[in-house]
Amino acid sequence: MICYDRLWKTLIDKHMNRTELRDKIGISNATLAKLGKNEPVNLKIIESICRELQCSIEDVVEITL
Repeated sequence: MICYDRLWKTLIDKHMNRTELRDKIGISNATLAKLGKNEPVNLKIIESICRELQCSIEDVVEITL
């Protein structure tokens, strides 16, 4: 299962909220909702998040078994 809990922690560490992230990387509300529900999103979105937050993919997504 995909889990984005690390993304939300990274956002807190970077003093950014979900809306700010959405606006900075240009994703839709629907994509933001998918992230909030731990649903799969395009890898390009993950890449954009990592670039914006200057972090690695491990700081954004986790695969739980």
